[in-house]
Amino acid sequence: MKDMRDYLDFLEREGKLIRIEEELSPELEIPAFLRRAMYEKKGAVLFERVKGCSEWRVAGNLFTDLETLKKALSVEKLKEIGERPLKLMESLPLGFSDKLSSLSKLKELSSYLPRLIKKAEFTKNIVEDDPLDFIPAFKTWPKDGSRYLTYPLVCFSDPRRVNSISVYRVMLLDGSRGVIHWQIHKRGSQAWRDYLERNEGKMPVAIAIGSDIGTLLTAASPVPYPMDKLLFAGFVRGRGIELYRLPNGVLVPANAEAVIEGYVDVKELHEEGPFGDHFGFYDVPADRNELYPVFHAERMYYREDPIYYGSVVGKPPLEDAVIGKAIERIFLPMMRVILPEVVDVNFPEYGVFQGVAIVSIKKRYPGQGKKVLSALWGTGQMALTKVIIVVSDEVNVHDINQVIWAVSSFVNPERDVLVIPHAHTDVLDPAVPRPPLGSKLGIDATRKLPEEMDGRIVEEVEEDPEVIERLEGLFKKYLGGGDGL
Repeated sequence: MKDMRDYLDFLEREGKLIRIEEELSPELEIPAFLRRAMYEKKGAVLFERVKGCSEWRVAGNLFTDLETLKKALSVEKLKEIGERPLKLMESLPLGFSDKLSSLSKLKELSSYLPRLIKKAEFTKNIVEDDPLDFIPAFKTWPKDGSRYLTYPLVCFSDPRRVNSISVYRVMLLDGSRGVIHWQIHKRGSQAWRDYLERNEGKMPVAIAIGSDIGTLLTAASPVPYPMDKLLFAGFVRGRGIELYRLPNGVLVPANAEAVIEGYVDVKELHEEGPFGDHFGFYDVPADRNELYPVFHAERMYYREDPIYYGSVVGKPPLEDAVIGKAIERIFLPMMRVILPEVVDVNFPEYGVFQGVAIVSIKKRYPGQGKKVLSALWGTGQMALTKVIIVVSDEVNVHDINQVIWAVSSFVNPERDVLVIPHAHTDVLDPAVPRPPLGSKLGIDATRKLPEEMDGRIVEEVEEDPEVIERLEGLFKKYLGGGDGL
């Protein structure tokens, strides 16, 4: 699908799009409608008339469900996306014969590469005076500190020329300034620090609004640095993304609905918030003791009849739960490269992604569960996960009852529960007195080996196979041939 409009057409054909003709405000009204629609699993919404922004339409809840997303991305399983770069890496040429055999793989890689084009639809219209006032940005909750861009594609490159496209909420201060909430562990924060250390006063930044669904998903994904996220977008989309270079040098998706060109003054910081976030609580400046960079909008470009895309957050499950599940599936193959014993992972939707993770492993030696816990906390965005439960591979991590059984059956708290104090945690965590410093909880709920039980042997009950065979006919006659437990 070439852009967001194609995706909206697709959703309509699938019966997953609601069109709202009544005029609603982007302040509280549209967000409230989107939350209700998502809670009731009604699909995506397109608001045809927007109060105070007559030139715009507004789209929301684009990440309706996983099955629709898979169909839109033309994959049977989302893990196929994560396998694409890994399969290409496996075929990198090591010798002369390898070079010959890998030519087809190199051709395949080229199909995922970004492509620079000289024209983009969004360049047709320009606003230079207070461009942020022109956007139907949401006020999502009554006590939010301002209107927010809630799914902006923040585009920049760091001094190493690694390109990034990421989702960081932006609090609008006025018509030309906004505060970018990139947390200390994010790519944007690291790039900003690099500019600061090099004593470069301005960091070129652009904010794109709307794109095709693959690019939108890429922007929210924890792509491991230094992989170029514009390249990774090609793996998600199944083909390379078309880019347009702005006058300030920043590369942006050519299919964007609108683009705000500007910069971050690396020495200018500002409070950000309050903001009602995905935990379902207000995240307020006094909780964080953090300041964030100010984005200066110089001009905005936009397509004819532009469509604004904004996401809404609150208590789960909302749209971000679908995004989190998609990311879980896509990045499982990469997790297995780092930790080959990993079988599956589940970030429960009510765990708000960073709160709880359940991981199953193929256990081979004593203490392996704790080894995996430690390794996961040292891996990318898993470093923010507050609670990790590790189970053996016979446990289905997506069946919470099976997980509870494993915790009840295999956990001796003094041996199998780890608490790590004074650890870096999610800055949005409402349970932490002084974020981002909190604690971690790890539970090794794997089946214990004899060495871990001081020689005690606990035998699990099993049916007598001869009895089951004799009763098979009765099972089918009276119970319908079920497989039992």
